[in-house]
Amino acid sequence: MSETVKMPALGESVTEGTVTRWLKSVGDTVEVDEPLLEVSTDKVDTEIPSPVAGTIEKILVEEDEDAEVGADLVIIGDGSGSEDSGSDDSGADQSEEKGEDLADDETTAPSTAQETPAGEAEKPAEAEQDSSGGTAEGQEVTMPALGESVTAGTVTRWLKEVGEEVEVDEPLLEVSTDKVDTEIPSPVAGTLLEIKVGEDEDAEVGAVLAIVGSGDAAAATPADDSSEKAAEEPTQEEKPKQEEKPKQEEKAEQAEAPAKEEKKQEQSAPAPQAADSVSGAESSGYVTPLVRKMAADAGVDLSSVKGTGLGGRIRKQDVQEAIDAQKSATEAPAAAPSQAPAAAAKAAPKVEVSSKRGTEEKMPRIRKVIGQRMVESLHGMAQLTTAVEVDLTRIAKLRARAKEDFAAREGAKLTYLPFLMMAAVEALKVYPQLNSTIEGDKIVYHGAEHIGMAADTERGLVVPVIKNAGDLNLAGLARQIGDLGAKAKGNKLVPDDLQGATFTITNTGSGGALWDTPIVPAPQVGILGTGTITKRPAVVQNAEGDDTIAIRSMMYLFLSYDHRMVDGGDAARFLTYMKKRLEEGAFEAELGL
Repeated sequence: MSETVKMPALGESVTEGTVTRWLKSVGDTVEVDEPLLEVSTDKVDTEIPSPVAGTIEKILVEEDEDAEVGADLVIIGDGSGSEDSGSDDSGADQSEEKGEDLADDETTAPSTAQETPAGEAEKPAEAEQDSSGGTAEGQEVTMPALGESVTAGTVTRWLKEVGEEVEVDEPLLEVSTDKVDTEIPSPVAGTLLEIKVGEDEDAEVGAVLAIVGSGDAAAATPADDSSEKAAEEPTQEEKPKQEEKPKQEEKAEQAEAPAKEEKKQEQSAPAPQAADSVSGAESSGYVTPLVRKMAADAGVDLSSVKGTGLGGRIRKQDVQEAIDAQKSATEAPAAAPSQAPAAAAKAAPKVEVSSKRGTEEKMPRIRKVIGQRMVESLHGMAQLTTAVEVDLTRIAKLRARAKEDFAAREGAKLTYLPFLMMAAVEALKVYPQLNSTIEGDKIVYHGAEHIGMAADTERGLVVPVIKNAGDLNLAGLARQIGDLGAKAKGNKLVPDDLQGATFTITNTGSGGALWDTPIVPAPQVGILGTGTITKRPAVVQNAEGDDTIAIRSMMYLFLSYDHRMVDGGDAARFLTYMKKRLEEGAFEAELGL
């Protein structure tokens, strides 16, 4: 009995979705709740699980095709029927028709080196036909859908080489798009047989990136060699003759063995560091060739490096940190003697010259995208910036009192940013002009506050989004800031993390800047910048109302906005609201004080 799987409801106001990738093929078996396909809508990318267990009989909606909610997607049966429903062929005929599926079965290991059993002379021909199609020997790894409106990506780095083994869900390559940099995992376990798209080349969504298979094709040459060796092996009649070696020859070989072993040890002795790197890689899991070479060149033992990548994988950044630590350890003792003779004279600071000085490199895709977006935004809006100065002394005292208990209770660090973001979200609710979008002749005032949080990473600027920030308290904002910040630094952001912002905050002050004039990211109409917090003299009123000078924690807030939508008065009122809210420092209830 067959059952039809339909397109489920995928969210409020969502009426249809696009099938971006089928995770199962016709003839494959599927378990209950096992992912069947990936679907993309204008709000979310998600996987559709199977409601039943069985065998896929027919796919009704192909990849890149749209389907309305409730539409039939696939037919799943109990596996008793043949692949083309209504066929009454015998079991032998069915196995011949489904030779491709049988070759993909993990319990079947087709090999060109195996002898063909009697009565199955036709099957090798089928195997060759499947092999030419690339499905019997391996499975295609395609470019997945990487976010709404993303149609292509650039292969930035292959993490595996042809001939290397790969596990299910182990990262195969890194891909960059105009929205995110991410790793593409292998859908199957096996050997990387072929790379279809080289590094720095573009590939559309759905394009074949690589072939991963059982390794039979890759091992064809060794298999042939082994068969030749087998053919060269002596027959049972010849073996006794060869076994009757003269004792003199055996003694000579025994005498030469220690010398050969000593020679091997001498040959391996000159490169102990490279050997340590390799052994370290084996003990720490998979290491990319680039990282392995980087460690070997610097003499870093990978067994002593802690990986911060997926599953503890050692990344380039981890090795660089180890190199820097090793360099600091060797430079410190060398610097001491030189300082001793001239202790009275202060040594000039050492200038760390960048390795990029005087070099050229290809512009990364993320830099191209950032540049293009910023130019388009700056030229498409009438942008200007307004700033105010804010006294954060009360916030600083509250934070000092509460940060340890807050971290223990909420599992998140209490930085200044949650206070600033909470004040901004409240101001957006009061002044929705800053939380709007211009769409032709219409102004759309958003019904929720989705805050983009600009993050500076080694790859460049990324802006993860805190969804429904207006519904979160101070602890919720702190957790979201910490989680998304960690994902940004670890290159773990997914496309959904980067979409849907209605207003953006950029913490320019984290780099020490007092203030800035940030560019508004279209189609938003405002971006708030936060400067660094500095202690300096300021005029304040004492309890008697007299002006006095005191040391205060001061900072600048600066707001860039689209003058087509926001007037200077709107910007000033927005910033003044934030200034008053922060200087009052009424956050005790949020902190449990």
